[in-house]
Amino acid sequence: MEGLVWVEGKDLPQSVVMSRGANAGFDRHITIFSPEGRLYQVEYAFKAIAQSGLTSVGIRGTDCAVVVTQKKVPDKLLDPSTISNMFRLTPRIGCVMTGHYADSRSQVHRARIEAGEWKYKFGYDITADMLCRRMADISQVYTQNAEMRPLGCCMILVAIDPQLGPQLYKCDPAGYFCGFRATAVGAKQTEANSYLEKKLKKRPELTYDRTVEMAISCLSAVLSLDFKSSELEVGVVSKESPKFRMCVCVCVCM
Repeated sequence: MEGLVWVEGKDLPQSVVMSRGANAGFDRHITIFSPEGRLYQVEYAFKAIAQSGLTSVGIRGTDCAVVVTQKKVPDKLLDPSTISNMFRLTPRIGCVMTGHYADSRSQVHRARIEAGEWKYKFGYDITADMLCRRMADISQVYTQNAEMRPLGCCMILVAIDPQLGPQLYKCDPAGYFCGFRATAVGAKQTEANSYLEKKLKKRPELTYDRTVEMAISCLSAVLSLDFKSSELEVGVVSKESPKFRMCVCVCVCM
């Protein structure tokens, strides 16, 4: 006789309960591993980033670092100048956020607080790698406390380090961070990363103009779109001008 399992006041055959999927019940709590060793809520946070519909690209050049993302205005009544996914964390560190906009603003606010506390405590500006490490540590804590949830956003940071030169880092909802030569995140992340791998396979000399052009071309190629200047946001740092700034695109050619 097949065993019965009590579920919400009903006796159901065990085969029916098992057929509901291996993640049945394990996706309700952030702190519980599934039998396969997965944290489903963290995986859902990554899906939330992809569902945002935006794709962002970051490339580290020889003497610069560039981040490019789409700019979508969801409502014609909104003021486009008040919507941006590019943020200045310190005068020399900038980032692009991809995912839930409210979560992105919350993480940016926390990053600015951490940078300000570092400057107050040590007397000099925080470096991009230390800021990214700190934000990754905070994101990782969100994956092990039941009263919190992972933020549905991903941060790509760019900066010019006085000793190391251009820096490009990415921090994800799981609390993992790493430096990159080039990276992408969002709806077309897989296609964009494949594009960047092919372009950077021979390690070309990436000047400022070539780096910006490659980042925009990557977005244009994976999305099969010709962008208007109002549909793109470009953030750059360079050795000549190490302060993070946002550029205006005049035209984009495939």
